[in-house]
Amino acid sequence: MWIDTHCHLDFEPLNNNIDCELKLCYENRVNNIIVPSVKPDNINKVIEISEMYQNCFYALGFHPMFVDDLNDSHLKQLEESIKKSNPIAVGEIGLDLFIRKDNLERQEYFLFKQLQIAKKYDLPVILHVRSAIDVILKHLRKNKVRGGVAHAFNGSFQQAEQFIKMGFKLGIGGAMTYPRAKHLQKIARELPLNAIVLETDAPDMPPIWRREKGYNRPSEINQIGIFFAGLRGVDPLIIADNIRVNTEQVFPKLSELCT
Repeated sequence: MWIDTHCHLDFEPLNNNIDCELKLCYENRVNNIIVPSVKPDNINKVIEISEMYQNCFYALGFHPMFVDDLNDSHLKQLEESIKKSNPIAVGEIGLDLFIRKDNLERQEYFLFKQLQIAKKYDLPVILHVRSAIDVILKHLRKNKVRGGVAHAFNGSFQQAEQFIKMGFKLGIGGAMTYPRAKHLQKIARELPLNAIVLETDAPDMPPIWRREKGYNRPSEINQIGIFFAGLRGVDPLIIADNIRVNTEQVFPKLSELCT
């Protein structure tokens, strides 16, 4: 059984028929999905989805692409939501220096504040690290949290080692299925298996076989996992078992909620 560690099930077009998406997951042996929030107005939605569907679990946080619309009252709202509910992580948080660099200071402020919240409630974090790995590692050295996932990791082996030493797993998904993704495929083959979790980032990051469809689905974690197993020359069943163990290690509340 597979687990998708990062899926925005509340985004269009997935949210048009969540029942259908989860039926496809069932048919493809995907039995758990982690749904992170990205901004204040979808916190309640990801909680609602997880309360409606027992195989979905949520993380709460604010994505760096939305920091221009945030203020300290939103951070208070986030902390109150974490206190009142039962998220498995703080996320999706982080930095994005690929799209924008002009508001780095503001991005860093909200990353720092959310790392502090994660530390206060002893929760792992789901990190958006696009073009910002070294800056994020600097923040993690100063603000030690209980680990988490570096989502959509595509950094160097040296950067991977630093995340692993801090208790993080590396999230890998559909991007590795493209022929030109040689570096990412090398990472997927050569990093320790116990350092990796799989993710779709649906509806984003479609694998090559869904490129023309224009969006990704959580059910695709099955084929992504099989592709990953092929890269490593390992039976997909072994990969699925190992990925679940890795995921439950980094998100201990997941195993508690599944029992």
